[in-house]
This record gives sequence, C-alpha cells and structure tokens, in this order.
Amino acid sequence: MQSCAKSWGIFLVKSVSPGAPCRHLSGKSRVVWKLQQCRIRNSGASASLTRAAAAARGLRTSAAASSSSSRQIERILPRHDDFAERHIGPGEREKREMLDVLGLESIDQLIENTVPSSIRMQRSMKMDDPVCENEVLETLQKIASENKVWRSYIGMGYYNCSVPPPIQRNLLENAGWVTQYTPYQPEVSQGRLESLLNYQTMICDITGLPVANASLLDEGTAAAEAMQLCHRQNKRRTFYIDPRCHPQTIAVVQTRANYIGVKTLLKLPHEMDFSGKDVSGVLFQYPDTDGRVEDFTALVDRAHKGGALACCATDLLALCVMRPPGEFGVDIALGSSQRFGVPLCYGGPHAAFFAVKDNLVRMMPGRMVGVTRDAAGKEVYRLALQTREQHIRRDKATSNICTAQALLANMAAMFALYHGPQGLKHIAERTHNAALILAEGLKRAGHRLHSEMFFDTLKINCSVAAKDILERAVQRQINLRVYTEGVLGISLDETVTERDLDDLLWVFGCESSAELIAEKMGERVKGVMGSPFKRTSKYLTHQVFNSYHSETNIVRYMKRLENKDLSLVHSMIPLGSCTMKLNSSSELMPITWREFANIHPFVPLDQAEGYQKLFRQLEKDLCEVTGYDKISFQPNSGAQGEYAGLAAIKAYLNSKGEHARSVCLIPKSAHGTNPASAQMAGMKVQVVEVDKDGNIDMAHLKTLVDKHKANLAAMMITYPSTFGVFEEQIGDVCQLIHENGGQVYLDGANMNAQVGLCRPGDYGSDVSHLNLHKTFCIPHGGGGPGMGPIGVKAHLAPFLPSHPVVAMQSNTSSSLGTISAAPWGSSAILPISWAYIKMMGSKGLHHATEVAILNANYMAKRLEDHYKVLFRGRKGFVAHEFILDVRPFKKTANIEAVDVAKRLQDYGFHAPTMSWPVAGTLMIEPTESEDKAEMDRFCDALLGIRQEIADIEAGQMDSRINPLKMAPHSLACISSSTWDRPYSREFAAFPLPFIRPETKFWPTISRIDDIYGDQHLVCTCPPMEVYESPYEERASS
Repeated sequence: MQSCAKSWGIFLVKSVSPGAPCRHLSGKSRVVWKLQQCRIRNSGASASLTRAAAAARGLRTSAAASSSSSRQIERILPRHDDFAERHIGPGEREKREMLDVLGLESIDQLIENTVPSSIRMQRSMKMDDPVCENEVLETLQKIASENKVWRSYIGMGYYNCSVPPPIQRNLLENAGWVTQYTPYQPEVSQGRLESLLNYQTMICDITGLPVANASLLDEGTAAAEAMQLCHRQNKRRTFYIDPRCHPQTIAVVQTRANYIGVKTLLKLPHEMDFSGKDVSGVLFQYPDTDGRVEDFTALVDRAHKGGALACCATDLLALCVMRPPGEFGVDIALGSSQRFGVPLCYGGPHAAFFAVKDNLVRMMPGRMVGVTRDAAGKEVYRLALQTREQHIRRDKATSNICTAQALLANMAAMFALYHGPQGLKHIAERTHNAALILAEGLKRAGHRLHSEMFFDTLKINCSVAAKDILERAVQRQINLRVYTEGVLGISLDETVTERDLDDLLWVFGCESSAELIAEKMGERVKGVMGSPFKRTSKYLTHQVFNSYHSETNIVRYMKRLENKDLSLVHSMIPLGSCTMKLNSSSELMPITWREFANIHPFVPLDQAEGYQKLFRQLEKDLCEVTGYDKISFQPNSGAQGEYAGLAAIKAYLNSKGEHARSVCLIPKSAHGTNPASAQMAGMKVQVVEVDKDGNIDMAHLKTLVDKHKANLAAMMITYPSTFGVFEEQIGDVCQLIHENGGQVYLDGANMNAQVGLCRPGDYGSDVSHLNLHKTFCIPHGGGGPGMGPIGVKAHLAPFLPSHPVVAMQSNTSSSLGTISAAPWGSSAILPISWAYIKMMGSKGLHHATEVAILNANYMAKRLEDHYKVLFRGRKGFVAHEFILDVRPFKKTANIEAVDVAKRLQDYGFHAPTMSWPVAGTLMIEPTESEDKAEMDRFCDALLGIRQEIADIEAGQMDSRINPLKMAPHSLACISSSTWDRPYSREFAAFPLPFIRPETKFWPTISRIDDIYGDQHLVCTCPPMEVYESPYEERASS
C-alpha cells in the first residue's frame, strides 16, 4: 500500500466535504480516497512523499480512533462518487476564498447574517442517507419495474406512438436542448425559436387556421384557455360544452369557469340555444371522445350568428386525412401534439396546441414566435406580442402562462419534419385502416358500433358480457376503455401491428384474423377517405417540412439549430428568479425508460405501482422540505400551481360559508404570474407597496388588511422576496393575515434559498407551489416542461385537485376541482426531482442552499464598488440572488439595461433577468452549481462592461456608436468586408483574455428590432431563403 501511495501520489485523507457521505459509512469513519497526480520534480519530490506519508499516518490514527462498530472494508473501500460534491460547484478552497472576500469565518456565520433567526430550522431534515448515482439508478429501475407496460387502447387524448430515435437521442437526451432557458434573448436563441416557429407553422397548416402559439400545457388547460378567451372577447358568462368532449377536458374547463364566474352547460349541438345573446362560446371535439366524426358546420354557423365563438378540440393525426376545422369556420382549434413523437409518460409532459383566427391573435394565451429583422436587416425570430403576457400585464394578462411545453413542442415539430406531409399522411391512413379492419371484424363477431364514421376510435356495444371480454384482454395484457356495463372502447395508434389486431379480435371473440378480414374487405370500405370528411387541402408545403427525411439530414439540422443557442453546456445562465442549476445526466436518464414512458395515464392503478411508490416517496420528502402536510402533483407548471393553491384557499373559505372573501393582497414586487393567477381563481387583486429597502411596507399592509378584513381571502408572498432579501417580518405578515381571516400563499419560486434552512409551513404559510424545474433540477427545456406541485397544511388537504377518470385520494366532494388533464400532471419528469433529493440527502440539500447564498453574496461583493446593489437584508447581505441598478448610466452614458444584456453576449454569457422586478435593473442568480472560476469570469465581464461605460462617460467612446449600443457582434458582423465602427473588431469580439476564438460562443445575429416585429406580425415560417444551407432530398421515385 505504501509503495503504491509513493508511486502514484495517493493521499488518504479524512473527508472534509460538508455534504453527507454515502450510505453505510459510520459517523467517525467516513473516509474517502482522494487521488492527486503529483508532479515529481527535483525540489518537490521529497516534500510530496513526506506529505503523503503524513497523510497516511493521519488516516491510520483516525481509523484507530473510529467506532469499533465500523467495518474495516468500509474504511478501506469507501464510496467515491458523492453526488453532492459533483452538483455543488465550489470546492472547499473556493468556498474559503469567497468567505474571506466577505470577511466571514464560516458559512454558518453567513447564514446567521442572512436568514432571520426566528424562522431558521433548529434540526436537520429527516431524510434517507444519500445514495450514489449508480445506486439511485438501480433503485429507480426497480421502482420502474413495478409498472406494467401493457398495450393501452384507452385513447381519450393519449396514444402510443413511435419516438424517432434520432429525435430522442439528439434532442430529448441532449443537454444542449434541454438546459436552455425561455428565448427572451433572441440573439442567442435562434435555434429553438426557429424550431418553435416550425411548430407553429405545422399547427396552422394542419388545423387550417392562420395563427398558432408556441405551445400550452395540455389539452385540458388549452380548452380552459379557450373558454376564457371567449369570455374576454365578448364578456358573456355562459359557455356550452359538448358532453362528447374528453371527460378530463370537461372537468378542467368546468373548474376554471367556476372560479371566474362563467356558467358551463353540457349540451348536445341540437340542444344549444344561441338566441339569448348570453353565450360566449361553444367547445366540441372532432373526432369526439367516442371516435365519432361529425359535421359541425351548422353548429359553427349558429354560434356565429348568436355572437359566440366556436372552439374545436381536435387531433393532429386525424387532421392529416380529415377536413381541418379552419375550413368549417371555427375560431379556435386546440388539442395535444403528444402523438407526434412524444411518449405517453403517464400523462405528461406533452405540448398542447392552440390556433386562432387573425382577429383573436392579441387575445391568445401563451408565447408566440414571430419573424422580425435584426440591425443588419436579416430576417430573424423573436417572441412576439409579449405585452399580452403575465410578466408585463400581470392581472390583466391574457393568461397566467409562463412555463409552457417548449421541449415537447420541439419534439413534435421535428417529428413533422422527419416524416414530412407524405409520411404523416401515411401514418394517419395506416392507423385509420387498422381501425377499419378492426371495426369490420367486430361487426362480424356480432358487436355493434356506435358510429360508422370514425378515424381511430371505436365505441362498442358488446354482444357478450363485457366482463368476459375484459378477462380475455387481461390475458393478452391489453387495456381497453370501459364505459357503462356492456360498452367498451378501443383507440388505435401508429404502433398497432397485424399481431395487435389479431389479439384484439381474439379478445372480442372474432374467429377471423386481421389478414382474412382485410382480404374480404378489399377496396369497398374506405371510411373517412371515401367520405365528405376527406381532406383535400394541402399542408406542410413549406420546404422545411420537405427537406429532412433521412437521419443524416435531420440530425444535422437539429445540431445546426442547437449550435445557435446558448445553454448551460456553454456557460452559466445567471437569470434571477429562474434557478438555472445543474440538470445532471443521472437525473435525466430514467425519463426515457419504457417503464416510465409507455404508461397511459388512465391505466388501472395496479399497473402503475412504480409510479405510485415514487409519488409517495417524493411527497414525503417534499413535505419534510417545506413543512407542509400534503402534496398534489397535478399542477404541471408553477403558474398552474399558483392557480391551484389559490383555488384551494377559495374552496376552503367557501366551505366555511365565507363566500365574500375574495380579496388577494399581492406585493408590488411579486412575480407577474401571481396577479394573473389570482384573477383566474376569481380573486380581486390589491397591491401592497414595498419600502425603499425592498421589504413589504407593513404600514400599507396593515391599512389594506384593515380595509378589507371582511372580505380578505389571501395574501401571496414570494420568499425570499423577488428583491433578493429575506424579510425579517415574514412571521408577522403571516400572523396578521391569519388574524384577519385570510390564508397565506407563499410563492415557491425562490425555494432554492430555503431548503434545509427554513420551512414555509413552519413560519406561517398555508400553501405553496414548488417549481420542480428550478429548485429540484427538472431542466427548463427552452420554455418547458415544468412542474408546479402544491404543498398544503392539513386544513387545506381536503380541497386538493381531483380527477374525473382516475380514482385519487382527493376525489372528494370538497375538492377544488380538476386543474390539469392528467391526474398527476407531468408524471414522467418527477423521477428527476426524486433522484436529485435521494442523491443529495438532507445534508447535501442543506449545503446546496448555503452555497447558493454564498455564491450570490460573493458576486455581489465583487461588483458592489462598480454597480449599486439595489437591496440587501438588515445585516447587509443578499439571499440567493441580487439586483444591480444600471439606471444611472442612462443619464451619464446613454446606456440602458438592454445594452448591458446584449453586450454580455459578446462576453459569452446569457443576460441576467432584465428590468424585473425593477425597471432598468439586472437580477443575478448564480445557483450553487457554478464554481468560483465561472462566477469570476462573469464578474470580470460585468467589470469590463463597466469600464466601457466609464469610457463613454469620459468621452473616450461615442455615446451612440459604441460596443454596448452595437452589441451583440455576430460572426458575420466581425468577419464582414467593411468595418466602420470607432472601435476595433478585436475589442468587439474578444474584449477580455478569457474570450478566445476557439471557445467563444457567437451570437448568430445582430440586435433584433422588437418594434418592427410587432408592427409586421408574421408567426409562420418565412420563405426558405432565410434558412441556412437546407439539406434537400429528392422524392423517391
């Protein structure tokens, strides 16, 4: 052993990591091997060997003193892959250096000066010991194996599909795609903006409507958004729903309508009366939930004559062969793009689509990509019409949507590109033909179909006992949709084979095979293709959908788009309030496992026991982290969690007979989703002022509480505040609200500064949502997916979301209703957060929070002499984020926050959060995952920019033509044949030594023109000339 240590320079030292050691090691013998390659040189060899021997002697001494219960093998062969050390960026030396800069002795001292003592936890969180990455994957595999992957033909908006391996491998499993943020900085986001524009074009073409957004959360919430749009458009308060819509869609719409005071009526088309002028709109399904294809032209005409809007929930694959809703006059088309290459995922995440007529574009919910031009006159992409959105219009926004489903929308778009219009038509025809064969066989076996016109779904009156059929289905591991006694349903999909049809025919007692039935059918049964419903219009004619049908070309196209976008693979993304931390490979790996990916959300619970176990364990851990008593995983974004939490409060108050309580107090500094969500929950927003230090103005709060104490419902608080401070009076605020009959909603967006230090449920909060895509490591995906489960105290637990299809504990009469289409939201990404918690353990999570606060304070300290740090806590420290004030530079140098943001791109960084929560500022959040070297580079970049501003202030640079005003500088700009700017190309592109040609991330365009984009709105693919180097393929002969 000693000779090995001498030869290789191995140091055997006791662990000094503040993170918890791996499982099975006893307290006093947690020893790790640390390998350090020694440089044996003439003068240093002897000293190195001496140190190695001393370290070895120290290890032996420590081991001798350790507990006698420890096994020798555990001391000699300890675990070496402590995940917390890999997740947390700074090492021990770096942490010590940062504390020295802050003038502090320890991290404990920092926390004492930052987090109010009145709310700090006095014990460690009660959690399992941390496990290593390999072990957590083994454990997850065992949990996943408890799920039963049967063939599910349940339908109801969820269908099995084939995920193209090139898209799975190069997009879904690619950190360059999944770790991007929402593309608010278009100069470093052109790749995903182009892909989302492809998605919008696909939706417009297939639905036959002119404008689409860049995705919503799921089909149910998209339908609820349609209902709200109708209400906003004509201010009417009655909304018709065809009962043949999917049941979960009906439930989500009814819940949303209930809280905003809209009356929903379930009526068949012939029962709907539009003569009273009180109907805002109508929602119908095409094809309907039972599979029937029906002509809704007359219904749409009647609705329009009565001043109502027509909303059609539809199926993209069906529309590849069926007449699109835009051709029979609908105003809004919506649905799920799941079956375009996205797995079932036990309910999500999936991208919903939403398309409208031109006159409704400015009322449309969610983000929308548009075409504009940059400073060089090039056609480029950006997020359009952002003034509709919650971060600007707050309670007057068209929706509370923030995180959507961008990653899944990109997958669906690539699916369309990969197959092209002919490929999609082929898939649709094949699926329809399978349904025709099955229908013919069922009829021959004596069963009766509810409709002779269908696409892929059959509703069947069974000629024998349904119980017998279901027993045979179990033998073949097949799931069917079960209606009332004697009625079953089957929905087919693109994966169905001849063997699958034979099995289904056997299950229903048909003696013929699919092959014999097909031969006897011949050409006489044509279904939709031989009816007036057959689609005759072309779609996906743009060249982008006809150029990438080989794997070579689609992979190159995805890589070219990826290379245009800055993500966490390039550098830190210091967006305040966004928590762009590490999304580790081990956390992300399980989401594509078939046992998690291929489960229909409405299967019997005994087929999803693995998922149920994971939900229970994750709920237990999240309750321990937050101090709450119960968790609902149904909300599939943070904004949905806000809405769900406020709805739970409203349901609770209503249950006590306090229907008049409807006022929600929200600080001026709150996230824009807060007031938008309060409005969705039927509450009236009253804004609370903040003082000069960024704290809630207690005097103003008390005035508002006194004024509204008879009708006070809730107060929404973000903690730490969006100004980046732990407010000392948080406990007093909660007590004041409770004393006056209200409930406290604590926005969990900044939970990354609380885990292990304090718990909302302990200091007075009644409910919170948790952004699992922030604090708990689900990646942002360029704008989704997200997860926003809510935690509640026990008195609110009876009011958690329920579901109309799946039996849940919360399916009680007191439930607030249904929030999302799937009972547990975006289930398939919950293993990410589960794995993160299990690998970190209590001490690792606690220390991650400490380092997040340390990193933010270190950066604030480095920058404070050059920029004003706008808000600090009572003892002069910030929380996990901080705000730099750049407003003075407008007067001294004609420089604004946007100029600093764009110039940072030249330094290789994404901008911090810009002009929020205070206009003209930059909010920075480094997270615990960034090491000191990366933070120093970012600080050096900001210091370099400050020097450039100083040069303008001193008259050494022009105030109009300078590197900040002209930023960013693309490669095309730098390499152009002409250069007429009063600064060098080198200074524009390589302003500091760490920015080198071989490693620099180049913005692909010059600064965009936002105003032009909104004045000349184009939200579908532009002419092909603007695309770079398309890979064309000739149609096969």
